[in-house]
Amino acid sequence: MRILLTNDDGIFAPGLTVLEAIARQFSDDIWIVAPAEEQSGAGHSLTLSRPVRLRQHEERRFSVSGTPTDAVMMGLREVMPQAPDLILSGVNRGANLGDDVTYSGTVSAAIEGALAGIRSIALSQVYASEGMGDAVPFGAAEAWGAKVIAPLLDLPFAPRTLVNVNFPALPADKVQGIRVVRQGFHDYSRGTIVEGMDPRGYRYFWFGLDGIEHTPGHATDLEAIQDGFVAVTPLQLDLTHEASLAELAGRFA
Repeated sequence: MRILLTNDDGIFAPGLTVLEAIARQFSDDIWIVAPAEEQSGAGHSLTLSRPVRLRQHEERRFSVSGTPTDAVMMGLREVMPQAPDLILSGVNRGANLGDDVTYSGTVSAAIEGALAGIRSIALSQVYASEGMGDAVPFGAAEAWGAKVIAPLLDLPFAPRTLVNVNFPALPADKVQGIRVVRQGFHDYSRGTIVEGMDPRGYRYFWFGLDGIEHTPGHATDLEAIQDGFVAVTPLQLDLTHEASLAELAGRFA
């Protein structure tokens, strides 16, 4: 089995090392194409206004001067001699829960794989508090990553779908198990914007990650993580709100 690994935290991110260890439990045919620098929050963006540069670090390990979507496209079109059987994106440093998935470069890399018709899984490690930097523990992902991926390898994925996995902020032996759940909802209206002043006297603004109102419903990814479970959520790329089609069409009849 040929596996492509990518992420949005960058080629040197600790979570990518964790992901490689997980992937090698299934195959030695591992290829890595990841952004050269952190691209968190890049979403499903492409680099269109400047050239994208590809750098080889060692055999089957490359970085791209662009977004996670760029990295997957370069991996599929320029780097790999044949398409992979599986794309794994992560392990992200931080949660990708609820509608965070619309911002997430980690999930968007898996989206690009799904668009290409390749089985794609995004993996993220939730952590307990901000400001941890590279001290974020990946123990839950290390212990539970293969347990989550193994049952998905022969599962039929519907076209244009992917799976989003989040590991709780717990030691591996405290994880309660695995739950398959729907996507939840974050209320970002209570989030913070942190203002500062740079050394040249100009104001800057930084979006804060605290103060977010969680609204976990029954059996959502937010609830699963709060309860100490690994959250596994199938996502689809068709964003059409089917229930509105008939009423909206009637307005233009």
